[in-house]
Amino acid sequence: TSSCSSSSSSSLGTSPSKPQQPQSALMSLLRWSRKYDVLVCHSSVDSDIEEAVRLVSFLEASPCSLRCFLWQRDTCPGGAMSTELCQAVQNSHLRALLITPHFLQDDWCKYMMHQALAEGPMSNRIIPLVQNLSHSQYPQELRFYFYIDLSRNPDRGYALVNKTVLKCE
Repeated sequence: TSSCSSSSSSSLGTSPSKPQQPQSALMSLLRWSRKYDVLVCHSSVDSDIEEAVRLVSFLEASPCSLRCFLWQRDTCPGGAMSTELCQAVQNSHLRALLITPHFLQDDWCKYMMHQALAEGPMSNRIIPLVQNLSHSQYPQELRFYFYIDLSRNPDRGYALVNKTVLKCE
């Protein structure tokens, strides 16, 4: 189990003018320059929303209290969807894509996936999560990314997402 707190160290022997290096990814300046730790992109089908809410509840309840973005909860009423979603991608340290058969049919999900890819192609900032999807249905755009399969053991998958967020600087 990962711990979100940095190990405490004595200030004896350290120079006050020399900034200390971050002890974990959670202390990363890049992470704190973003409003959210994780954006969770999912389709608007009820089963996908429920899965996304379970994932976010797990991440936000973890000892590290990760900051998550869910469009149905965190968008501004009256805002333009494309603007809200693009800002969410830009303001998120990592992007988790809950890829289901419904995701692949949803134009907004494909739009979000492409926005996430445009923000950091070939980066470690995209976490594909596959559920109820065969390998042959996996999007070609993500073929260079390993994915987490939530179909068999969602709790293990959630823990892997949490671990990835904690390690990514």
